[in-house]
Amino acid sequence: MLRLVSLFRMSVTLSGYESPSVPAPASAPVLAPVPVAAPVPGSWTTASIPDQTGRVALVTGANSGLGLETARALAASGATVVMACRSARKAEEARGALLRELARESRPAPHGALDVLPLDLADLASVRAAAATVAERYGALDLLINNAGVMAPPRTLTRDGFELQFGTNHLGHFALTLQTLPLLEARAGARVVFVTSGAQYFGRIAFDDLRGERSYDRWRAYSQSKLANVMTALELQERLLERGSAVLALAAHPGLARTNLQPASVAMNGSWLEARAYRLMDPLFQSAAMGALPQLFAATAPEAVPGGHYGPDQWGGMRGHPKAVPVAPAARDAERRQRLWAVSAELCGLSADLPPGPGNGHSS
Repeated sequence: MLRLVSLFRMSVTLSGYESPSVPAPASAPVLAPVPVAAPVPGSWTTASIPDQTGRVALVTGANSGLGLETARALAASGATVVMACRSARKAEEARGALLRELARESRPAPHGALDVLPLDLADLASVRAAAATVAERYGALDLLINNAGVMAPPRTLTRDGFELQFGTNHLGHFALTLQTLPLLEARAGARVVFVTSGAQYFGRIAFDDLRGERSYDRWRAYSQSKLANVMTALELQERLLERGSAVLALAAHPGLARTNLQPASVAMNGSWLEARAYRLMDPLFQSAAMGALPQLFAATAPEAVPGGHYGPDQWGGMRGHPKAVPVAPAARDAERRQRLWAVSAELCGLSADLPPGPGNGHSS
């Protein structure tokens, strides 16, 4: 029974429970200031999304869950949505279903196009190929929503030899962001959104064991990857501001959202106790459509600020409409953010410097 309670508490945090009262460790260095997010208007919904006609949005993991709902809302608002997915078959099936749904809906303006892009975030060669395809096909990018992820599998390695969660949730998105940044800087009002989780509050970057070779706990590894997402968003924003770029970097978490992450985790681990815990907790979960609202707010709302972090406004961050929420204290440690950035660039085989944008490295 104690194990079940513990699993319940961890599952809540992994799905987005935000705890702004969690103190930083006593030994932590002085924290750097982070942007103060503006208040979010009450009951923000997809109807609040400004017209996205003419904009190109890349959404990773767009074939299901939060990614699918994000693709649906952006396409309904007029954006061309690039559905970047590991499985081309599942992506095409999701695309077809979305097109049929959008065709049945009445709207004042036509919906945007839906395109499929092969992308395996656990393979850095696939990430490079995807970035090159976007550059060739579109020439510019308005929105990058780093949504895809895996949660709490047994220890597995990516094609490049990294622990799967750190490699997929963090390194894959880190590499994709740097390699598409010139495309984002070519557009006014471009944004990058990192989708995280309340697991960030329990995360710690194990710089001495990022591959989980000495010790591996699947939930700790997940928390580490979600903390890395927030740290990357904040560090990217700092670097963009330093060079005068207008691109915004933001983060968002979905709260307790019903997606395929939970059944996939159960299937990978074969845990009957975990399956039972999810069944007991099911009434607490909100829909994937509601869970996607914070990342849609971060991607489109005029009120979103540089380095902003958004999550649900009810039940301690478990469900509801978007609001500005604090990041994990560990994410505010500028020294560790810079270290993570440098290590990530090295692991991905990339320069730690931001790639040159239009106009000799500055946004136009």
